[in-house]
Amino acid sequence: MAGGKASPRQKMINLMYLIFIAMLALNIGKEVLAAFGVMNEKFEASNVKASENNVAYLDGLATKASENEEEYAPLYQKATQVTELSNEFYSYIESLKGEMLEGYEDKKDYEKMDKSDFLDQKFFGGDKVTEEGQKFLNWVNRYRTEVGKVLPESMKDIKESVNARFATGDANGKVEKSDGTKEDWLNYHYERVPMVVSLTKLTAMQSDIKSTEQDVLKGLLEGNLTEAVSLKNFATSLSASKSAFYSGEKYDGKIIISKTDKTSTPVRAELTLDGRKLVADKDYKLEAGGVKMLIGAGGAGDHTIEGMLYFMQDGKEIEVPVNNTFATISKPNAAVIAADKMNVVYRGVANPMTISIPGIPDNKVSASAPGLRKVSGSRYVMNPGTGREVTISASGVLPDGQRISTPATFRIKDIPRPSGTIRGEAGSAKMPRRNLEISTVSAMLEDFDFDLKLAVSGFKFKVPGQPTVVVSGNKLNAKAKSALKRAGRGDAVQIFDIQAYISNNKSYKLKKVSPVVVELTN
Repeated sequence: MAGGKASPRQKMINLMYLIFIAMLALNIGKEVLAAFGVMNEKFEASNVKASENNVAYLDGLATKASENEEEYAPLYQKATQVTELSNEFYSYIESLKGEMLEGYEDKKDYEKMDKSDFLDQKFFGGDKVTEEGQKFLNWVNRYRTEVGKVLPESMKDIKESVNARFATGDANGKVEKSDGTKEDWLNYHYERVPMVVSLTKLTAMQSDIKSTEQDVLKGLLEGNLTEAVSLKNFATSLSASKSAFYSGEKYDGKIIISKTDKTSTPVRAELTLDGRKLVADKDYKLEAGGVKMLIGAGGAGDHTIEGMLYFMQDGKEIEVPVNNTFATISKPNAAVIAADKMNVVYRGVANPMTISIPGIPDNKVSASAPGLRKVSGSRYVMNPGTGREVTISASGVLPDGQRISTPATFRIKDIPRPSGTIRGEAGSAKMPRRNLEISTVSAMLEDFDFDLKLAVSGFKFKVPGQPTVVVSGNKLNAKAKSALKRAGRGDAVQIFDIQAYISNNKSYKLKKVSPVVVELTN
């Protein structure tokens, strides 16, 4: 019999062979023939159950192949090849058994099946093997060889088992007998053997076929399972309570291991970002190990991805809930450079300000101070009142719920002294008498950061040797022009006590405007 560790079924077959040898030596009794018949029935019952199990294994593998074609389709193809070979060989033996029992009205009258005529005539003709005998021998050899070709190298143990079950003797097809002589395998097992024994041996071979088929199916599935749980199919990633931490905080993340092969690819997903439904292949893509997000980081603040991932398992969809958050921090686009002594706001001016806290969205930042108002986002306007300083307090809520508050103090300064101008020229100017008569008196803030529009409501006009003329408005009146006519070439005409104001803020009192001196050129 086959060497090595034998299964219970193989042990039963081996025992049968021993009984057969004993029968030949003891001139077989009717009870022994009946015992072989009972054994045949047990094998047939076992074969029916094995067939049902094998169908279930193959159906399971077919389901896996439909769920994950890349991973399981090659295995299913191998399993199908072995199943087809097994079914063909099994059916051939079944037809052979049917021919053997054609002449028996009672198929279970085993005590009458003590002749060997049927197979002696079908398989052997004198000293030669008949065509039918060679066909049977070819089937055994073909099954053993073809199954061996299908099996991968990783299933070496199963391949050795198949070779042992369907061995047809040594390299020359011989079997060594108890007396040391050798005989052809087919003659040794089926020539001059009672039919019930041959029938049982054929049913036992059918049992070996079913066992081989089952071993292969189980081996393919178990081999794939081993591959699936192999560490080479896993990758590590970090998981934490939040995606951003502040300096000084304790990091609470952990390294997790997840599968990254095709078996862990979702079949579909239903996801939302901050309540907005995400679209497959546009906002995300299904891939081995999970889902690749294709979304933008969005505005500064916390964002939540929620929904379900669906995986196929045993023909059914399995739901895996998703509830993850990530934080977006505003990307700096410039360096922050500040002059420590220049924290200044001007009285009488709408001072634009930007107030924000890195890592906190604008809608979670608030600022307060006398004269401060919010425009939008991080933009504010400061209109300082009385006093020499103003303190602005900015506060916000961190992603972990902690509130922070930061004060900043600014000096309050008045708008600098304006300069009087004539024809746009400040300080002094030279022009003909006629040009001065039609020129406009103005005021401007030289080198001031704010573009304030100043208007002139009046001024005083002085011609050497003539009384001072008070003028309303920003141009010379009749009296001023009359005095100007008495001035001579080279005289210095003065425009002083210029009354100026801010066009959009008349309530603010500007400092005294500097005068303008005009030298007449004719």
